[in-house]
Amino acid sequence: MKFSIFQLSRIGGREKNEDRMGYCYTRDAGLFVLADGMGGHPDGEVAAQIALQTFSAQFQRRAHARLAVVPDFLSIGVMAAHHEIIRYASAQALLDTPRTTVVAAVVQDGVLHWVHCGDSRLYVLREGKLLARTRDHSYAETQQAHAGAAPEILNRNVLFTCLGSVARPMYDLGGPIPLREGDKLMLCSDGLWDSVDEADIIETLATLPVAQAVPALVEQALVEAGERSDNVTALALEWETAQPAFADSGFTQTEMMDRDSFASTIQAAEIDPLLDELDEQAIERSIAEINDAIQRSAARR
Repeated sequence: MKFSIFQLSRIGGREKNEDRMGYCYTRDAGLFVLADGMGGHPDGEVAAQIALQTFSAQFQRRAHARLAVVPDFLSIGVMAAHHEIIRYASAQALLDTPRTTVVAAVVQDGVLHWVHCGDSRLYVLREGKLLARTRDHSYAETQQAHAGAAPEILNRNVLFTCLGSVARPMYDLGGPIPLREGDKLMLCSDGLWDSVDEADIIETLATLPVAQAVPALVEQALVEAGERSDNVTALALEWETAQPAFADSGFTQTEMMDRDSFASTIQAAEIDPLLDELDEQAIERSIAEINDAIQRSAARR
C-alpha cells in the first residue's frame, strides 16, 4: 500500500482547537479519521480525541494486516466512539455530553470505503473532477437535497445528528470505490468547506500536490473567514504517487512492507476491553442519568 499524505490544522479565531485528525495503517489497510468537536457543549476537543482514539484502537485490534469486512468495521467504529463519549460524560458527571462530528475512511486492497456523522466532509477526486462527496447531516443540506436549491437558513450548519448526543447517532456509509493512481481524497472540517467555495476546493486539489493543496486551502479558509474563523483542519492523500519531494513536516509518503506492522499518528488510548460487547442498557442508564442531571439543574434556576 503506497500513498502520499499531508495534514494540517489551524486554530483560526477560536480560543482553542477542537478539531482532531490522524491516520493508522498496516501493509494492506489504512484508516484516516477527522473529528470536529462541537462548540456549545463541554469538552468538544475531548469528544473529538475520543473518536480518533476509539477508531484507532478498533483498527489495531481488528486489522491483522487487513480488516475482515470494512463497512462493518466503520459502523462498529462510529458506535463505539459514541458510547465511549457517553461513558466519559457519565464518569465526569457532566450536565451535558461532549459532542463531535466524525468522518473516517478506510483504504484496503486499493478500495475506498468511508463513514461520516455530522458535517465533517470527505472529497474524492479523479482526473481533476469530483467523484464523490459526503452529504452533511444538517437541515440545510437536507432541504437543499429535496428542493434542489440552496435554502435560506439563518444557521446553515445546524446538525441533526452527531456523536455524543443523547440520541442514537445516524451515520452514512460510502463506497466501495476502487482507487486509481493519482486519485485524491481529502477529509476536512467545516472550518474549511464553509469558507472556501467547492469549486475552489476541487480546483486546488486537482492542480496541486497534496503537500501544497492542503496548506493553500487552509490559508484561504482563514483569510476568507477573517477574525471569526473556525478551526480549520484538513487531511489529504494521493494514491500511488511517484516518489515526491518532502516539502514539509506535515507530509509523508509511506509504503508498508511488513505484513504484521502497525503504524499510527493517533495518540494511543486505553479503550474498555469489553468494547466489543457493548452494554446497551448501561449506555441507556448513563444517558438517563445525564438527562436527569440536566432537568434538576434547570429546575433550580
